[in-house]
Amino acid sequence: MMILNRNYELPSRLPCECCPPWMMDGAIEAATRSGGKTKTKSASHAAPKAKARKPAAAPSPNSIDVHHHISPPAYIKAIGPENMVNSYPASRTAAYDWTPAMAIEMMDKGGTATAITSLYSATFLAEHPERRRLAREANEYAADMKRDYPGRFGSFAVLPMPDVDGTLREIEYAMDVLKADGVYMVTSYDNKWLGHPSFAPVWAELNRRKATLYTHPTVPHFLEDLIADIPDTAIEINTDTTRSIADVIFSGTAGRSPDVNVIWSHGGGTLLPIIERFIRLAHRPQLAARLPHGLMHEIRRFYYDVAQVAHPVPMAAMKTMLPLSQILFGTDFTFRTATEISAGLAECKLTPREWRAIHRDNAAKLFPQFAKLPAGR
Repeated sequence: MMILNRNYELPSRLPCECCPPWMMDGAIEAATRSGGKTKTKSASHAAPKAKARKPAAAPSPNSIDVHHHISPPAYIKAIGPENMVNSYPASRTAAYDWTPAMAIEMMDKGGTATAITSLYSATFLAEHPERRRLAREANEYAADMKRDYPGRFGSFAVLPMPDVDGTLREIEYAMDVLKADGVYMVTSYDNKWLGHPSFAPVWAELNRRKATLYTHPTVPHFLEDLIADIPDTAIEINTDTTRSIADVIFSGTAGRSPDVNVIWSHGGGTLLPIIERFIRLAHRPQLAARLPHGLMHEIRRFYYDVAQVAHPVPMAAMKTMLPLSQILFGTDFTFRTATEISAGLAECKLTPREWRAIHRDNAAKLFPQFAKLPAGR
């Protein structure tokens, strides 16, 4: 049962099977207006009974999902599916059962029009001796999905980092030949976060191209298995995003790369609760010199997806700290689904404008190639 405030309570049957999760906000508004009670007429004034009608189908949010993982068979085989399974059941699905048809089915159930894909568990690629070949094969597979399902998929081309020369070649091939919609890096490589000086040529090329960089966190090996029975993805993976944000900003990389559109996963990891520390840190003279436009200028121009943070507490903080335009819909499929994320967002008291912006409108502006709905939507 979901509590609206001290006075109003939603019926425990929500969400029902006839009302998709993205219509829960309508139910919330209705419950609020009526004080949680349904007004009824007295028996003497009751209208004649009408034949019950099935509720009209709710409109789909036609979301654009910017955090949607794929598992190309050749990549899974090269890494070994048994190596890609962790304590989460969805990891087994990703490693053994994933298919494009499965992705489409879940997208349709959750009201997703388009998913911009990223490689599942790309940390394994970064550590593989044939990372250039595996990246190329994965990116060609994603391009084939775009061709086979017009409008339903986009792609963030995975880069063979920390191989900078190989990465520059893959950016050229992926963007110019495969027409990828952006590129994809994890948040750290060999204990080097994304603002490391050795990665400067990559940032310079992305800035020249005015490209979009999608990022996904990883867990540095020295921070694995710190607490018994607590998976790394509960704490450390989120913190690695924050480390990378700090490195990109305070190294001056963000200031030197104003034309790169960076997407940070999971609402920026643990950035929100420690933002005051960053603000105070930015006053140190040696760091302030690298922030010609100030700290918040950089933080507020980045994009952040809502995967794993579709909850009233982090969403309230995101809406306070960021312009609405910078918040994007993301699922983290196969670990979460569009149905789940939309249900979570429905609890966040979003206005209709905020709902549309997060689900679709913001991403459609960032990726105008997906502004038109796919055929049949």
